Amino acid sequence: METTFNVIVDALPYLLKGLYMTILISVLSIIFSLVIGLIACFMRMSKYAVLRYPAAIYVNLIRGTPILIQILFIYFGAPTALDIHLSAFTAGLIAISLNIGAYNTEIFRGGIESIGKGQMEAGRSLGFSYAQTMALIILPQAVRRMIPSFVNQLTHAIKDTSMLSVIGIAELTMVGQSIYAMNFRSFEILTMVGLFYFITIYTVSFISTKMERRFVIS
Repeated sequence: METTFNVIVDALPYLLKGLYMTILISVLSIIFSLVIGLIACFMRMSKYAVLRYPAAIYVNLIRGTPILIQILFIYFGAPTALDIHLSAFTAGLIAISLNIGAYNTEIFRGGIESIGKGQMEAGRSLGFSYAQTMALIILPQAVRRMIPSFVNQLTHAIKDTSMLSVIGIAELTMVGQSIYAMNFRSFEILTMVGLFYFITIYTVSFISTKMERRFVIS
């Protein structure tokens, strides 16, 4: 019978590949979610109902349903209805991005609204357009306040990738399940999986704390 050390050594290369997939999807999804969140934020803040209502529906729908249902819907439901094919990786990335994007929408909105209205008025009085004032004056200040929240969303993205095992993506959780299904050493393998998640999320949280101390405006 293999020793615990041998089990860990044998499993380590496969777990590291699963961790790589977890980190890849997490980083890509947080990038896409920032774009989605910024667009949806400006739609929510628009004076036009045709833009404001769809954005509100998107945010409330995503935040009001389990991410597992969202993943299954995008991978199984939507392709069936639209007669298209999505790879598991693409569907998983879309699901995580849309989910985090809904939360980023509210982060953007809260950050922008936290900047005094006098900033916008000052920019307009200098001859800047609304877009120029937002891009050059409001957003740079707001983003500094929002950085810790965005990093926190990355930790959620890392955790949420574990759900992607249901559609066959070989991220960390699924790789771990596959290994202990073959060697029946679930204790050692799940301990390693949990340790990898903890180290990754703790690192991100540590970075978030440092950023908060450095960038947040009181």
